[in-house]
Amino acid sequence: MSKENRTTRRNVVIVGGGHAGANLARQLSGSLNPYKYRLILINQRPFAVHLPAAARMTVSAQDRLEDLALIPYDKLFINGNGEVIVGKAFAIEERAPGKGGWVVLESEERVEYALLVLACGFLWSGPLDFPFEREDMQHHITNWRKMYEQAQHIVLIGGGAVGIETAGEIRDIYPNKKITIVQADNMLLNATYPERYRRDIERRSRARGIEMVFSELTDYIPEYGTVGITTRSGMSIPTADLIVPTFGPRPNTSWIASLGPDVLDERGLVCVEPTFEVVGHPGVFSIGDITNCNEQKQAEKCPKHVEIVAPNILSCLEGRRMTRTYKGTTEIILIPLGRNRGCAYLDYLWGIIMGDWFVRLFKSKDLFVNQTRQERGL
Repeated sequence: MSKENRTTRRNVVIVGGGHAGANLARQLSGSLNPYKYRLILINQRPFAVHLPAAARMTVSAQDRLEDLALIPYDKLFINGNGEVIVGKAFAIEERAPGKGGWVVLESEERVEYALLVLACGFLWSGPLDFPFEREDMQHHITNWRKMYEQAQHIVLIGGGAVGIETAGEIRDIYPNKKITIVQADNMLLNATYPERYRRDIERRSRARGIEMVFSELTDYIPEYGTVGITTRSGMSIPTADLIVPTFGPRPNTSWIASLGPDVLDERGLVCVEPTFEVVGHPGVFSIGDITNCNEQKQAEKCPKHVEIVAPNILSCLEGRRMTRTYKGTTEIILIPLGRNRGCAYLDYLWGIIMGDWFVRLFKSKDLFVNQTRQERGL
């Protein structure tokens, strides 16, 4: 490629290298003309964390999951058509709607874009609050494993999928430890799922010796080493010697507010059109968990987002009308309760509930690690 061609290429920039951003980057790397476009992926880590494996990876060293679930980007781009910039996005400076602009990094580096995709995901607490350097990552994982090993009564604050899965993984490794899930609602999960499924996953959890406390909130997570916790209503769990935050994450979008006052909704989610273009900002797109699509936030939905946004991006770059629109997808959830147990819900027909064998076959055995690595070119 000549120097002239290199300098006149237009930048297509993706911020966020998780399931949504990495899947899109790989697809675009095989579709964009490298003589016309420069594909850039900005991510805070030089690797991706496969979050569906996070609970098992932080509970136990069995299978050395960190060797597979921390996924490098070196084979991500088809024919090498793309590059990764490791850095934290700080702000967006838009020339004018539809005219491109710059992503400003915390390092003050400015990355120009002709087209921008926001796919920066959520911020988690506790075991899933992973650091950004590989050396720190291993320390984080090892430290959580030690804390689980040393504790006698583990209390998980949050009864969503993360809390339930974590409880199941702990029970697999430590059959005699006391485990309690504290949930703000009166059942596990949320009202997206029918009561009969929520009751069934509770029944299966209790059968594993996992205790539940419902309709209780905690105002803070005590420091490690603190024994006992008291809920907002005054209920005490005096023997708790490891309190683990497993409640829902928050959108990593505060920096996106720099694009304009109406870009984020009251939940901090990015307001998008059915084409995944950000409302009021032509040439800026958003996909993945941070969008305001009315659906449960799951890694499994990201490929469906990419199916819509990738052809729309190509149309946008070539000045054609975008024709692909997102109409949502069927809600499916598979919750392992350890390696060999679990419960799934598929929102087909009357709503189908499947048990241990189904979850073991489709998720528990490797937590989609091998599939994801293949999708990243490994």
